[in-house]
Amino acid sequence: MMDDDDLSRLGRTKAPTPSRAARERALSAALEAFDEKISHAPQGTRRGVRLTDKAITLWRSLMSRKLIASPVMAALIALPIAGYSAFYLMQTSPLTQRLDTGGPGRVAAPGDVAKPKAQPTGEARKEVDRSVSIEESEAAPPVAGQPAMAPAPESMSDLGGAATRQAAPNRAMSPLTAQERMIAPPSPDADAFIGQQPNTERLTEFDTNPVKSALENPVSTFSIDVDTASYAFVRRSLKEGMLPQADTVRVEEMVNYFPYDWAGPADRAEPFKSTVTVMPSPWNANTKLMHIAIKGYEVQQAQKPKANLVFLIDVSGSMDAPDKLPLLKSSFRMLVDRLAADDTVSIVTYAGNAGTVLEPTKASDKAKILSAIDNLSPGGSTAGEAGLREAYRLAQSSFVKGGVNRVMLATDGDFNVGQTDDDDLKRLIEEKRESGVFLSVLGFGRGNLNDRMMQEIAQNGNGQAAYIDTLAEAEKALVEEASSTLFPIAKDVKLQVEFNPQQIAEYRLIGYETRALNREDFNDDKVDAGEIGSGHSVTAIYEITPKGSPAQQIDDLRYGQAKTDNAAGIANAGEYAFVKIRYKLPDEDVSKLITTPVTSANEVASFDAASADQRFSVAVAAFGQKLRGTSQVAGYGYDRISEVAAAARGADTFGYRAEFLSLVRFASALDGRR
Repeated sequence: MMDDDDLSRLGRTKAPTPSRAARERALSAALEAFDEKISHAPQGTRRGVRLTDKAITLWRSLMSRKLIASPVMAALIALPIAGYSAFYLMQTSPLTQRLDTGGPGRVAAPGDVAKPKAQPTGEARKEVDRSVSIEESEAAPPVAGQPAMAPAPESMSDLGGAATRQAAPNRAMSPLTAQERMIAPPSPDADAFIGQQPNTERLTEFDTNPVKSALENPVSTFSIDVDTASYAFVRRSLKEGMLPQADTVRVEEMVNYFPYDWAGPADRAEPFKSTVTVMPSPWNANTKLMHIAIKGYEVQQAQKPKANLVFLIDVSGSMDAPDKLPLLKSSFRMLVDRLAADDTVSIVTYAGNAGTVLEPTKASDKAKILSAIDNLSPGGSTAGEAGLREAYRLAQSSFVKGGVNRVMLATDGDFNVGQTDDDDLKRLIEEKRESGVFLSVLGFGRGNLNDRMMQEIAQNGNGQAAYIDTLAEAEKALVEEASSTLFPIAKDVKLQVEFNPQQIAEYRLIGYETRALNREDFNDDKVDAGEIGSGHSVTAIYEITPKGSPAQQIDDLRYGQAKTDNAAGIANAGEYAFVKIRYKLPDEDVSKLITTPVTSANEVASFDAASADQRFSVAVAAFGQKLRGTSQVAGYGYDRISEVAAAARGADTFGYRAEFLSLVRFASALDGRR
């Protein structure tokens, strides 16, 4: 028998180190003993979906093959297994799955068939958003015929990567590809996390403008664009830690988001002035940029016409979110404060059916207007077509001849009751546009936004599309830029550039892909185009390749124009290009023409010799192209974009340019391409 002294000496004695084989035998025995106690009975869910059933088997097989020889190796392998286990738990947990054959809590029986659950809309979506119970937040079960268990990864690297990507689908991570980091709607049969709605946003898909031969395609034609929605989309994505989808990046909208001090016209007789500058490209030493800056005439307060505004407000169930109806109400309150006493405001809402909340009311009765806004509440589906028709009726009933007559549509998504086809909506708005009532669109929120519809109806309604994601953005769009938003100085503005193949071998228009027009559309006054408001700044940038530059990508035609060293006899041979702008005054139907020849006199010797505003706009254009994955700027890093923008930041009264610099840093951290 051991006494206290023996026990004391034994306690101070260092235990011998077990051999590797002994450790492995002990661990394997413990795992087997533990595994034997795990029941494989259904226990309230389908057979084979228990997390331990899969994870323990995998762990034991690794141990039996002696893959873990050290604590370091154990840690390296345990981490991806933990990730896979977490992913699998979320995919198969009874908290996020249910068979629709038997109601909540029912144990699935053999032969049950899982039915895909329809995505909620309208009031149903609202209920899903606000749900707190398991039944209200469950996700769709797997489609019948698919295995209950996720397939095992082929390798440990696949295991960890797949787990991380699936468990956090919207989290941008390196070294994942840009495509993997994009925001994308979930697959129809994917399980959703509790409280997470599927992304049903609809985007306009488009390809980046290609390089074109000045000899074969010397003419470029497009509609002016002053929309800014894309920049706000990009900003929100980056601030939420995600690179934006390529199709949300419209480079011209990012460039035109910022105010610039371009030279403007002297009087209203000529509504805008263009300034063309040719400068070296900062991302390619062998190409140049042709920078076209357009500035609209700024209407003075005393000259502003009366405004007849109809607020068309989506109050459907999906608008019940802090960044939707509450933000919308605050935004319109700020706009009302900006209106003159003789301006008129009406309010139409739509949700299930359209209704007039406020008949035409003078802005001097501000309390009545603000009360109507404050009393708005969400509920119902989205009867957008009926709302549009009622809004146009009210605008026509209080029409101001020679004034501003505009419907301002504020929504988060689709018109899912009544006329829902984008082409039908386009035709309706084109018809109403001829009456002199224009349409602008304000988008709110995320997850249900129909960007494609916003672009279509704003372009065809002679208005702008903006995306309001914060109160600061509402102040910018509706207060600081109220004049340019509400008071048009020209409509159907088109720009056409003809390049001289004697001087320019190739060109590429940066942005404006969704605004492209046919060459013959330029002189056709029946073809709709963009609108310019009071004081608007519009910028267009071409990357051009001079004749004989090593940057030329397209081979010369073997049987093309005869080569000659003597340009004598060719008209305007010394010009780089010829810029033409067509526009109509707001109350006229016949267009006017402005032309500008571009010569060496428009050229600056170095990029730094360009103005600060020009250099900053080029930095924004480079950033937009970088986010779209444009090959021409693949070697131009975010650090260089940041350097150019910082050097050209200028006064930055409202802090927009400082915010841009922070977005460049965010994108650099998220993008593995740098």
